[in-house]
Amino acid sequence: MSPPQEATYLTVTHLLEHLYCPRFTYFEHVLQIPEHQEKRFKVQKGREVHEERQHVNPGYLRKKLGVVRREFEVELASMAHGVKGIVDEVLWLEDETMAPFDYKFAEDPGQVYENLRVQSLLYGLLIRENYGKPVTRGFLCYTRSNYRVVEIPMAEEDFERALRIMQECFDIIRLGLFPEATKWTARCPDCCYRNICVR
Repeated sequence: MSPPQEATYLTVTHLLEHLYCPRFTYFEHVLQIPEHQEKRFKVQKGREVHEERQHVNPGYLRKKLGVVRREFEVELASMAHGVKGIVDEVLWLEDETMAPFDYKFAEDPGQVYENLRVQSLLYGLLIRENYGKPVTRGFLCYTRSNYRVVEIPMAEEDFERALRIMQECFDIIRLGLFPEATKWTARCPDCCYRNICVR
């Protein structure tokens, strides 16, 4: 898979928006209409949580997870796949693998939703490519459930699935396709493109 030659990098956030509704990709990258998601409360609060965690006990290592080293807010990019992102924490583990660790300003719903699973997979892909180390799992930390940590197993077929989602985005951008809207219409009232989107 290769991104369009004329395209800049897509961010992991863009790919999550695509999962929320494929028309995000069309409006933002084909029509070049900015989203301005920074105005949304959850986005702002999430950024505050990320900044706070960098300053609270930065030397703490989660021994139960086998962490031997960690770095904060690591910006990574893949030239091969045309994607970039900022990982909340990059972890080095005692079994000589590495893992992404991501904070969520949310309660633990008791399951890992697909968008969060794909986000963790993309971060894992970036870590694997940039550090040359195996990535077999990722972690989510739900800050509103007393910072409960949930593990996400990662196999090769999971990474391949995440890459297929990236390819869908690049196909829309390259071909100028107007995709079907999400089938989850409850998402539409909170969408910044709702006034220009034709159902």
